[in-house]
Amino acid sequence: MQILVVEDDKRISDFLIKGLEENGILVTLCKNAEDVLACYSTIQWDLIICDIMLPGMDGIQLVQTLRYKKVFVPILMLSALGSVQDKVTALDYGADDYITKPFHFDELLSRIKALTRRQQYQQEEAPTSIFSYGELTVDLNQYRVLVAGQEIDLSPKEFKLLVYLIENVDKTVTRTQILNAVWGITFDNHTNVVDVYISYLRNKIENPNNKYIYTLKGVGYIFKT
Repeated sequence: MQILVVEDDKRISDFLIKGLEENGILVTLCKNAEDVLACYSTIQWDLIICDIMLPGMDGIQLVQTLRYKKVFVPILMLSALGSVQDKVTALDYGADDYITKPFHFDELLSRIKALTRRQQYQQEEAPTSIFSYGELTVDLNQYRVLVAGQEIDLSPKEFKLLVYLIENVDKTVTRTQILNAVWGITFDNHTNVVDVYISYLRNKIENPNNKYIYTLKGVGYIFKT
């Protein structure tokens, strides 16, 4: 296993490196976000451990940038900030887990194992999947969407919504089903977020000659081939 540690505090980085290497993990240390983007973002890490309070670009901005660049390696955030809002912000911007300083190394190790195990299961269960409908091509493994050969930039939520619709191709899905699958909301809370994101998707992937997403009034939506 290869882990990238992004931490500028020498005391903490020494502690992390010693503990991880004693458990047979290969560790690379980077002290700031800028160097991660310049030198390490294209490497296939098993996990990134990232402090939030970094010099220059902070850890949250780094996670945002990595996700924007379609780097989907699991990211575990470290922070002395322990409020619920701090955790929610980190997770919403693309982190996979969050642990508050100070922490027990055994807990950190368990979280690392859980994140990498989940990633391994996903890779084993997800064969190469490329779907094409008219001018639309969706590569589930590389998180790429192309329209007429041109790559389209989708946000993580837009991509997740599109994938859910494709997984249910030619089937009607309700707004509540979409809320549950994409946003984790298990009830209809009268939000219009589904309709808003459907509109975003249509604007990005459809044109007068190629329509994919159809509205069933009072019911939901259907992705048709």
